[in-house]
Amino acid sequence: MFKENKMAIKQDVDLDIGLTTPEVSKRIKQGLVNEATDNQFKSNWQIIAENTFTYFNLIFAILAGLLIVVGSYRDLSFLPVIIANTIIGIVQEIRAKHVLSKLTVMNEAEVLVIRDGKKIQQPIEKLVQDDVVILKTGDQVPADGRVLAGEARVNEALLTGEADEIKKTIGSELMSGSFLVSGEIYMQLEKVGNESYIAKLMLEAKAMKSVEQSEMVRSINKIIKWVGIIIIPLGIALFSQSYFINQAGLADSITSMEAAIIGMIPEGLYLLTTIALAMAATRLARRQVMLHNMKSVETLARVNVLCVDKTGTITEPVMSVQKAITSSNVTSSDLNKYLADFSGNMPVDNETMKAVSEKFKTRLFQKAKQIIPFTSVNKYSAAVFEGYSLVLGAPEMVLRTEFEKYLPEFQSYVESGYRVVVFGKYPKELSESTPLTEAVAVLGYILINNPIRKEAPATFKYFAKQGVDIKVISGDNPVTVSRVAKEAGISNSEKYVDLSKFDGEYKDAVKEYTVFGRVKPDQKKKLILALKEVGKTVAMTGDGVNDILAMKEADCSIAMASGNSAAVQASQVVLLDSNFAKMPDVVNEGRRVVNNIERSASLFLVKNIFSFLMSIISLMLTVNYPLRPSQITLISAFTIGLPSFLLALESNHNIIRGNFIANVLSKSIPGGLTDMLAVWVLIAANMALDLGHRDLSTTATMVLIAVGMMVLYHISEPLNQFRLGVMVISFLTILVSIAFFHHFFALTMISGRSIFLLVVLFFAEVSIFRWLSAIADGMAEVGATLVQNGRDTTFAQVKAAYKRGKNE
Repeated sequence: MFKENKMAIKQDVDLDIGLTTPEVSKRIKQGLVNEATDNQFKSNWQIIAENTFTYFNLIFAILAGLLIVVGSYRDLSFLPVIIANTIIGIVQEIRAKHVLSKLTVMNEAEVLVIRDGKKIQQPIEKLVQDDVVILKTGDQVPADGRVLAGEARVNEALLTGEADEIKKTIGSELMSGSFLVSGEIYMQLEKVGNESYIAKLMLEAKAMKSVEQSEMVRSINKIIKWVGIIIIPLGIALFSQSYFINQAGLADSITSMEAAIIGMIPEGLYLLTTIALAMAATRLARRQVMLHNMKSVETLARVNVLCVDKTGTITEPVMSVQKAITSSNVTSSDLNKYLADFSGNMPVDNETMKAVSEKFKTRLFQKAKQIIPFTSVNKYSAAVFEGYSLVLGAPEMVLRTEFEKYLPEFQSYVESGYRVVVFGKYPKELSESTPLTEAVAVLGYILINNPIRKEAPATFKYFAKQGVDIKVISGDNPVTVSRVAKEAGISNSEKYVDLSKFDGEYKDAVKEYTVFGRVKPDQKKKLILALKEVGKTVAMTGDGVNDILAMKEADCSIAMASGNSAAVQASQVVLLDSNFAKMPDVVNEGRRVVNNIERSASLFLVKNIFSFLMSIISLMLTVNYPLRPSQITLISAFTIGLPSFLLALESNHNIIRGNFIANVLSKSIPGGLTDMLAVWVLIAANMALDLGHRDLSTTATMVLIAVGMMVLYHISEPLNQFRLGVMVISFLTILVSIAFFHHFFALTMISGRSIFLLVVLFFAEVSIFRWLSAIADGMAEVGATLVQNGRDTTFAQVKAAYKRGKNE
């Protein structure tokens, strides 16, 4: 077919030969390669620069410079921690980049290209200008160009937002980012790399800084932003008060101010988050799961609705025809003859046609005048002969008003779980522009099935236990889909609806039904949007071109690598071995990251909240900040930094509840307030008893260490062997530091009065911390209930949630 049309337009290259090797090399030297310079991976130097030249590293550099000027070298103890944090961040990010870039190269999309007269598979990024590529159903257009031969229907929804399938013939322009719904074409590339339409759109979007972030990263950035704004004016105020009002001297004023500022900076929190996400990505990569978007790990962990397609997700992607059933008054020989004529002419451009062709295609068939390819809108295909057409498709779409008449002939097969397609004879010659208007004479029914994936029942059982609702969205008959869903163990699978006959509100439908059948691509998108409108966090799995519109709207999209390249490129998560059983792994990785970062962030913010409140009180009472920078380093390193990094390694697959910031503050505010109250009492005692500055700072350090260990115990509940081990390691490192490095941390032997105060404060701290923690936990539970139930929350539920939180 192609050779008849290949000279219809003027070509730069011969269609049969394509570009030669010297011509390809010339274009590569000229930079005419289909590779966008806006690479998703940073260079090693970019990673080093971004981790080194940060706002807080600049602040630390200034603080270090001031301490060197006044000769307080001992208080530079925070520098090794900052340098180590920076180096660890750089190493981990580079390692993660290398793992992911190797994975991307191994699994990048390829297309069929003609070079030197041969058809070869080539990665999209290695195509050059003027290459001749062959595209078939499901392929994504790799660059802008024009059709040289053949014809196809193309969906440009990813570019234009319109779901219409546009017919492309010889000479038609094609835009990168669109994909073929049906047909096969030879295409010549004209604009590649950054000159292509999709690349320009992506660059424009990045210029607008429309990068979406997960709730956790967004919350941490917000915390760091406000800290960054506060510390400079507060530092100037503290220094001015100490130096000009309290006449403390330059060295003491600088060290006092720096202790407060260092205490307010969550220096390891952002690093810990980056490392945790990078480690999650590399762990998933080793399990054959590739992330296009890092935020998807957290998003999938928060998902409460998972939308799946039947074919490729619940069932294996391979279809097989079980048998053909004749309609009444039709003989088997007539049915087989017409099936041979039909399958002999139709291109094998989808799984259904592949299965039909393997079963019925023979060398003895009548040549068709024209073929009408299958589209996801019409849901039928046809072969046109002299005076009539043979039609194969969904019974509802082919039979239309006579559907109920023929239903008894095949309903039992549908209820048995088969996918049934009707085959019939249309009394006119069809064309793509003229829909079915006359009655179709049914010749028979083809029974197709897909075996249930072995791992599907266990995977759906896991999601049911996790409180994740499953919605099955399929283009097949809803009765068939419901039966398959039931076999796969999906709850409420008997609640199904036929969307081809549905005219109600989608928001009501997603609340009532589990299975949606006869769904068109634009309806899939509407279902996803309706779920989001009713407050759900939605993940969508898919492997076909008809899933892409919905996948783009979902909070997280998951593609099977065995599906078409357009779906793979449009997704955030790719299951490289197309194994749906990997889904719990992805969810658990997300939960590990969010739960562990949430827990560690609570530790970091205890110090930050205390330092901020203590700075304000110091300004109000015109007293110097009671701690030295080296003492803040001791507290940070062994009650926050060390346990945070160790706890981040633990497997933690608990369901994520509530808001990230609310959860973090509920754990950190009690500790921060307890610290502030205890140290404030010490300052008051010092004013009355004149304990001395060294006694005050050493006693305050011991008090903060005690509260730090209490907070660590509280966030580690219920204790297990690993968490207990972390607490023991942290406590032992503190004892060793005090015993052997007390001079370095400016710790001295304290007086009997100070020891008495320390013991009294310790027991008071325990009671105050427990009381504040119970209130905060109750408030956090109320917040989680409000988030979960929204406006439907009753006062009784709020009251019960508060009591539940306090008791836990």
